[in-house]
Amino acid sequence: MISFLRRLWTYVRPYKARLIMGLVCGILLAATNAALYLVVKVGIDLIFKGEIKLSADEQSADGQIHSPKIPHFLRPLADWLTAHLPHVQASQGLVYTVILFIPVIMFFRSLFNYLNIYLVNWASTRAIADLRTKVFGHLQSLPLSFFTQENTGDLISRVTNDTQSVRSIIGSSLASLISDPLTIIFTLILLLTLQPVLTLMSVVVLPLCIIPISIYARKVRHSARAMQTHAAELSKLMHESFTGNRIIKAYNLEDKVLADFQGITKKFVSQTMRVVRANEIPGSVTEFLGGVGVTLILFYVVSKRTISMGDFGGFLVAMFNMYKPIKNLTRLHNQLHQAQAASQRVFELLDTPSTMIESASPKPLTAADADIHFENIQFSYGEKPILRGINLAVKAGQLVALVGSTGSGKTTLVNLLPRFYDPQQGRVKIGGTDIRDVSIKELRRQIAVVTQETILFHDTVRGNIAVGRPEATSEEIEAAARAANAHDFILQKPGGYDAVVGEKGVTLSGGQRQRVSIARAILKNAPILILDEATNALDAETERAVQEELEKLMKGRTTICIAHRLSTIQKADAIVVLSEGRIVETGTHAELIQRGGVYQRLYEIQFQT
Repeated sequence: MISFLRRLWTYVRPYKARLIMGLVCGILLAATNAALYLVVKVGIDLIFKGEIKLSADEQSADGQIHSPKIPHFLRPLADWLTAHLPHVQASQGLVYTVILFIPVIMFFRSLFNYLNIYLVNWASTRAIADLRTKVFGHLQSLPLSFFTQENTGDLISRVTNDTQSVRSIIGSSLASLISDPLTIIFTLILLLTLQPVLTLMSVVVLPLCIIPISIYARKVRHSARAMQTHAAELSKLMHESFTGNRIIKAYNLEDKVLADFQGITKKFVSQTMRVVRANEIPGSVTEFLGGVGVTLILFYVVSKRTISMGDFGGFLVAMFNMYKPIKNLTRLHNQLHQAQAASQRVFELLDTPSTMIESASPKPLTAADADIHFENIQFSYGEKPILRGINLAVKAGQLVALVGSTGSGKTTLVNLLPRFYDPQQGRVKIGGTDIRDVSIKELRRQIAVVTQETILFHDTVRGNIAVGRPEATSEEIEAAARAANAHDFILQKPGGYDAVVGEKGVTLSGGQRQRVSIARAILKNAPILILDEATNALDAETERAVQEELEKLMKGRTTICIAHRLSTIQKADAIVVLSEGRIVETGTHAELIQRGGVYQRLYEIQFQT
């Protein structure tokens, strides 16, 4: 728990001024709670005891002089009222003074309570927002291998649901962390000073509260983590059902998905109710024990009858005022464990190391007119080898095509160039510079990628093209669209370049999405171009149109192309054939056909079918 709070403090520290102000208001709130007891006690005594002098001393029936139990902070107001209201008797002035002090104390009590909660939540909300931002930023820095192993819905749940749970719990917990203990301490000191016997009788049963707190704390830790896990499962299921809605409808899976959702929701509700029980039962036990304490007091008062009505009334007000903070503290213990369980899932993400290590002193990179070398590349996913001893040179301005059967390592090889992955052995060099010695951002700035699965964002056409170069002007964006043969169909859409394409470009056809992707690459104007099966999902007519735009894009650039349709790469300067992670053939189309090897067999299979 200490390590959890210490780590959380690193995010709260920038807002410590507001937090301290909130905690100070909590201290003042505790003081007003104690003052309320004094005012109620004095008020009841004055109302039922009758007239009382405002002098420093008063004479009792036995002739002895006693100092009246009038708090010093009440005397200035009482003297003022007596002096300015001569028609009111002294005793009446004091009664009015006490009565007026009740709303005054309640006003400050409400004010300090509001400021305590508001300022503490102000600090905690911004601290958790910083934590959420840091987690999201850290996720952006992790390599593709991390995302291939994790579930998108679970990651979304950790960044949103888990951090929100921590915020709501920590906000309420910190607000009462100072005010409630101090309210108990101040009230106990006051009661022990004025009514020690009654105070000891009322609190003698409170140690029994420790038993349910310790029992249910363990249950909270387990159930809170299970609850967050089930919330992540719900996010995962919703994400998959929304993104795969077409398949769900095509295979009539609506009932199955709904049943899965109901099953997970049932588990989530079950764990939530366990947490609710664990939070509320200790508080209820505390209230019951408080009732037992009050019962002991009543028995004592009935048997002794030595306490005044004011003392007794004020004592009861103070006791009930103290039991609520005690109840809150029993809940606070469980709430902190609940926040700890939620934060563990968040901190696990922050503790995930990135295998993409930035160079401490990055070198400049000029990729234009620079050769690319893959030297003795060895790469594995876990224990499964994917690339074995790859040595490949791509000369500047060349078009090099990678072909091979599925799983031969083509996509993995090109993914090493923009450092989506790093090889376990070997190195990739551009113009003689190891790309690991270059800033990742600078490296990727000089590489454009067009993939088979075109990723468009839920933004305008203009915004999706501008991804290639965010600072580009409208004229440059339109010029890129014209070069990609996309300008005409863009203008035909309502809104033109400002038309929203929908999630993943759902409002566009496959060919239109690919042309927007090509326009994006044209706008980026990078010297290195990667084409990863860019036309594989298109029909023949659309493929020819898109292929023409790709040929324009490739001019003057070093291009590495992955293609399953061998007809699209016959003009390549070099064709590299991979099989089981190794290069088995290299040459031009004509050379490989004459050689009669793997490429020639792949070519015959495609054109015979």
